[in-house]
Order: sequence, then C-alpha cells, then structure tokens
Amino acid sequence: MPIGILAALATCALWGLTFVAPRAVLPYGLWDLLVARYGLFGLASAAMMLHPRFRPGGLGTGRWLIGLALGGFGYVGYFACAAYAVRHAGATIPPLVIGLMPVVLAVLGNLRERVVPWRFLGLPLALITLGLGLVNIRPTGGVEAGGVLAAVGALAIWVVYGMVNAAVMRAADAPDSIRWTGAQGIGAGIASLALLPLTTWPAAAPAEMVAFAGWAVALGLAGSWLATLCWVVASRRLPLALSAQLVVAETVFGLAYGFLFEARWPTPPEWGGAGLQVAGVVIAIALFSRRRGY
Repeated sequence: MPIGILAALATCALWGLTFVAPRAVLPYGLWDLLVARYGLFGLASAAMMLHPRFRPGGLGTGRWLIGLALGGFGYVGYFACAAYAVRHAGATIPPLVIGLMPVVLAVLGNLRERVVPWRFLGLPLALITLGLGLVNIRPTGGVEAGGVLAAVGALAIWVVYGMVNAAVMRAADAPDSIRWTGAQGIGAGIASLALLPLTTWPAAAPAEMVAFAGWAVALGLAGSWLATLCWVVASRRLPLALSAQLVVAETVFGLAYGFLFEARWPTPPEWGGAGLQVAGVVIAIALFSRRRGY
C-alpha cells in the first residue's frame, strides 16, 4: 500500500504541471501544446517498444484495443472536452463538475469492490467536496449549455477511464506496467493527430520556442508517460475507492505550481480549500490502512 500511495501522489505531482503549462507557453495555444504533448507521449511509448523487454507480446488483441482506447479517449478526449468546457462555460463550473471525479469514482469503486463500509467514506469525501468548492467558486459570467455538457462529458470519460484501468490492473492476469503504459501512449499519440487542424503554431521568438519545446517535452515524457506509469502502479496496488480520492492531490499540486508561477500567496479560500482536500485524503488513507490492516 505505501508504494501505491507514493505512486499515486507522484502521478498527481506530474499531472499538476498541466495547470501551469498553458500560461507558460504563450503565444502558443492549448491545442498546440496538447498535440505536442501527446504526440511525444506516443513517440516515447513506441520507442520503448523497440526494446525486446517492452514489446507488446502477451497483451492480446482485446487488451491492445482497450489500452489504445484508454489513451485516446482517456487523455486526448478528456482534455479536449475540458478545454471546450472552459471556453464555453467559464472558469468556474467546469472545475467544479470535473473536480467531482474523485468523489464519483470513489463511490463507484466502493460499489464494485466494497472495500470499506460506506460510513468510512462519508467524512473524507465531504471534506474533499467542500475543499473543491472553496477553491473553485468564483463569480460566473455567461454559461453555455454546450460548455456544461462538455464538462459532464470530461467527467464521464475520466470516470470510465479510472474504472476500466483499475479493472485491468487488478485482474489476475494484469499486463506488465510499462507495456500497458505504452499501449495507452500510442493510443494518445494516434488520437492527438485528429487535433492537428485546431493547431495554430504561431510565429514566436526563439526564447518562446525554446520554452514551448521544454514544456512539451516535460509534459510528454514526465507529465504523460511517467505519470501514466505511476498511475498504473497505483491502480495495481490500491483499491479504486482509495486511489480515486488521492487524485485530489493533483489540484493541490496544481495550485502550488500556479502560486509559484504567479509569485503570490494563496487567498484565504484557496488556503482553506486546499487544506480541506489534504485533510480528506489523509483521513481516507488512515481509514483504509486501519480497515485493511496495512
């Protein structure tokens, strides 16, 4: 269990870079970064498979198709929906809707595995939900129905991703972690090609081009390939009802990176919201550890 928890937290620390990267690569746009990131994820995964140790033998056609779908829809599809939601529903509603993912996934995970009694989930999930609300509630402007639906779509995609990935990795014949990461990476790389028409690739100064390349490599290799590998390890070692709650650490890391990038201290709601989320995760880990005897 400790290795699984550390792997999940490492995943969140790497995913949290996504909160800063779009602002750090201007004048390049979100779609430019998305295609570069997942294109590199796919290339790195394919390059790894050139080595005999990491070739996809033993996955089977069914697992290959699942892995490709998880990479394509779970990463590229999710971020496309999230980006559309923010553009058409503002900066408040999408984070609130999508931020419910750890709560929804934890409930569904416990319904499937019934790892702990429901009363054990009440307090940590309540703290996490309240914390998300404090961090994300801001005055709202115009909200389009399509943006709200896109936010719900992003939530649904990641809930399905979490459940399917966990089911594969906790099966008796679970695939090798690096091979499974590679299958998802190739799926993400293929799906990213569909977004090429949305890219702009603006003219930029040499320093801006270097910054973009650096962030693309960081997100493609660390924020995608390594983060997915860590999440696969966490999914193998932890019940879904716990690993789902640990995902809120992505928000906490993302906030911290954002404060460093903006060179400012958090506001009182941000302090309180982050604190409640951390408290919820700590309580969840303690309850699961006590219940499972780890």
